[in-house]
Amino acid sequence: MRALVQDMTGTHAARPAVVVSNNADAGGIAWAQAQGIATEVIDHRPFGEDRAGFEASIVQALAPYACDILCLAGFMRVLTAGFVSPWAGQMLNIHPSLLPKYKGLQTHARALAAGDREHGCTVHLVTPALDDGPILGQARIDVQPDDTPESLSARVLIREHKLYPAVLRRFAAGDTRVVTL
Repeated sequence: MRALVQDMTGTHAARPAVVVSNNADAGGIAWAQAQGIATEVIDHRPFGEDRAGFEASIVQALAPYACDILCLAGFMRVLTAGFVSPWAGQMLNIHPSLLPKYKGLQTHARALAAGDREHGCTVHLVTPALDDGPILGQARIDVQPDDTPESLSARVLIREHKLYPAVLRRFAAGDTRVVTL
């Protein structure tokens, strides 16, 4: 989120409108507030299994900001088709694997267990299917013989911070060609 916001300056076609989290203690909330960006926190826990109620609260929180693009970054909740579908073609996500490989969690450990020689991250349009949707960008790194899930994660994160802003910059300007780093 920080990398996206920090890139949204000058000729960038987008500007940050609001940062939303389900965790009031998320570092991004305090950082966004310090930058003068509006924030909203919707704790998912009081909703229990009522995902539709939780998502309705997110929709209600977003409404005053009239957002054109929704960028997910570290929002570790599976969103339903009811939430995703109205944002079709306008919601982006970053995922720590070279999709379509390793959808879901534990991507770095899974890449190492499979003996992959390269790994990376993907920015994609969000669809109701988990970690699916048209790919807008990918960044690759070589897997090192001594990599651990933690070291691989740290190196992929560096690429995420370059890839996601590059994709958003193009996407916001109407360019959906795939970015490759």
